Amino acid sequence: MGDLKDIATIARWEVKKSFSVMGRNVLPLAIVLFVLLVLVTGFTTQSGLHLQDGMYEVGVNDPALAGLIAGDPRFSVYQISAASPDWRGNSFDLIVINGEVFYRGTEKSKSALKTLERNYGKYVNSVYNAEEDLFAAYPLWIDVQPQKSELDFLATQSGQSITAAPGRQAPVPEGPVAEIPTPSPTLAFTRDELRQELTKTSSANPQISRYTEILTTDNAMGNFKTPSQMSPPLPFDSIILIFVFIFPLYFTSQFFMMSIMNERIERKGEILLSMPVKTGSIILGKMLPYFLGMLAICTGLTVWIGAPFIILLPLVPVIFFFLANALIIGMLSRSFKELSFISIFFSTVATSYLFFPSIFANVHVISFISPLTLIVLSLQGTAWTATDYLYSTSLFWLTSAVIFFVAARNFKEERLFSEKNLVTRMREFLSEVLSRKRPFLSLFLLTGFSIPFIFMVQMMCLVLFFNLPMPYSLVLLLLFAALIEEIAKGIGIYTIYARDAAFFTWKNVVYACAATAIGFLVGEKLLLFVTLAQITESVFGSILFLSLGVLWMPLLLHFAGVLIVTACLKLGGRGWFAPGLALAMVVHCLYNLYFILGWLS
Repeated sequence: MGDLKDIATIARWEVKKSFSVMGRNVLPLAIVLFVLLVLVTGFTTQSGLHLQDGMYEVGVNDPALAGLIAGDPRFSVYQISAASPDWRGNSFDLIVINGEVFYRGTEKSKSALKTLERNYGKYVNSVYNAEEDLFAAYPLWIDVQPQKSELDFLATQSGQSITAAPGRQAPVPEGPVAEIPTPSPTLAFTRDELRQELTKTSSANPQISRYTEILTTDNAMGNFKTPSQMSPPLPFDSIILIFVFIFPLYFTSQFFMMSIMNERIERKGEILLSMPVKTGSIILGKMLPYFLGMLAICTGLTVWIGAPFIILLPLVPVIFFFLANALIIGMLSRSFKELSFISIFFSTVATSYLFFPSIFANVHVISFISPLTLIVLSLQGTAWTATDYLYSTSLFWLTSAVIFFVAARNFKEERLFSEKNLVTRMREFLSEVLSRKRPFLSLFLLTGFSIPFIFMVQMMCLVLFFNLPMPYSLVLLLLFAALIEEIAKGIGIYTIYARDAAFFTWKNVVYACAATAIGFLVGEKLLLFVTLAQITESVFGSILFLSLGVLWMPLLLHFAGVLIVTACLKLGGRGWFAPGLALAMVVHCLYNLYFILGWLS
């Protein structure tokens, strides 16, 4: 109970401090910006946005048609009397003669043609909507019923053969014939309701309305659409909505990051460190208000859009991941300039990792490495299992736990108020978790707990290279996967070497390499078997996780790789660390090729 009381007290202090700082420094500026926002919004509401006015120039020989085209302010329309298109002495993007459209062939001219085509489609729809007999104007109404695809997208990637498409012969029905009821020839809506909905749809911007339809369900036409209203479903629809969740979380974590940084720069953190309170209670107390705030934001947005509350489950590990990284970045940075650089880099990488896989939701198993895929499926009404949740969130839970542990071990005066450069500080942070009394056990544990970070970076590489053509995607993935693993295995060795180079006698070199190799193997196989089995069904996953059944061979590979790096350090000093990594990467790639090319058989 004492620890909970300490956490609650520190949380109240954090809230009071944040609001006082925000009120004194941020609130006046926020008020000014809000007033400017209101004024700009009012001005644009009255006059509209005119950034694209007069973008295209069109020459038209029909006055009636010129009046229709001029209804779009993006077109500057000029009356011409030519009977054939003439591009000399003018800058027309389009020329319309007797209803026939001609364009120059430039990119701007093609864009103008596409814009004119959209405007013409809206004009035709407006004419149809004004017809007295609405069903004569729209003889076809489509009842949209989404169905989940049952195609096996892993078949060709796993080297399996699939049957070709049928030829020209007529298909022969097989099995029992199911009775399908004849659909009703009428719609359950009045003509005025249909006309009103068609008018609203035709006047809306399709690039915007397709996303706002996710937020609103009051469609007078239900699932019925006309052919012109049909558009292919894109995963971007739901992903655009997810941006509404992720960006508030990221910006809220920024306040936590700046709170840590402020206490370091102003040295107010010394007061907390001098208190008879556990380090874990200090960190949890400072983090608690931001966690509750981020959870409240997600809950409020979920209620606002009417989404199921189950989408909060994938968001919780993302919140912890943002907070953990905000804590460690705030502790590592020496200035707000350095803080901005590191936080922007982190946001870019984290956002890419979260969003890129979600694009392949319902398409490829690779999408499940991101928790946002579960949110996309929930918004689409598709169920997901506890196993899917474990696949998507395990790396976020594990990496967050490791980062919090490292931060807690370094949350002390000599680390928080150090003015050393970033690389040195990172090495000292790692050195803090490497015991001097039990260095080999520390190397074993450090390498084992680094596996979630390795898998996360490798998954990011997999997502990036997935879109490249074969075989370049596999070659790049092969190189980067090997390099990432060798860096992770060598970083603990390098940290101990920088702390005490004399420790590495040849006997200790062998012991250190063995501890690192065993720790890497144990961590890799445990996490792989528990959480990432599906990924290995793809050929891309096979590049990352080879030889699962032959454990002595990857153990020998890990030992050889880290031995190369350690030997280079011992013989050539720190300057040979990078060449040692390069040589170990080459050996690792040759090992992978040994299996990929079938040399084993």
